[in-house]
Amino acid sequence: MLALLPKKNKFFILFSESARLTQKSTYILHDALTDPEIREEKVKQLYDLEHDADELNDEILDTLYRSFITPMDREDIFALTNQLDDVVDYVEEIVERMSLYRVGRPTDGAIELGKLLVLCADELVAAFDLLANIKNNREKILDHMKNIAEMEVKGDHIYREEVARLFVGNVDPIDIIKWKEILELLEDALDHCKRIADQLKGVLMKYA
Repeated sequence: MLALLPKKNKFFILFSESARLTQKSTYILHDALTDPEIREEKVKQLYDLEHDADELNDEILDTLYRSFITPMDREDIFALTNQLDDVVDYVEEIVERMSLYRVGRPTDGAIELGKLLVLCADELVAAFDLLANIKNNREKILDHMKNIAEMEVKGDHIYREEVARLFVGNVDPIDIIKWKEILELLEDALDHCKRIADQLKGVLMKYA
């Protein structure tokens, strides 16, 4: 079905827009991680971006409900739409927690998790931009999904190392609680990117 539909099918356009909002949210997160002084500003930016993401989510689902023919299974469209929006929600929550808890500059490992999230979002944008011509772009999309999977594994290792470090030395117990929660959210966001990659791989298996 995918190969028979016009390349400019509305769903592909909306998915690319949604992936770019996800990407933008990770850039904001990276700024908030590296500069504690601008976190309040970044919380406001993410609030507005999350609102835009929710509106786009609603538009995709409304288009889905009104469409007789869809470029892929309805279940896949529904899942991908909500999964992309969920990553934005995770990012917003991370920055809100950092601002609310008034944590200082994070460790290098936490910053690295943020960078991995940015890279995963970049890969998602590239993959969704190729989705309209899935027959010719199958291998390229799979390469992007492979990159996400590798970064998710790397993120798991960094997460475990960072949590272990929290319990070594004279770290304030309250700070341990704060940073453990933030690290968990960062790792969850990376896991969610991997779920999107897995969902896209399933689409490739059906249609490519």
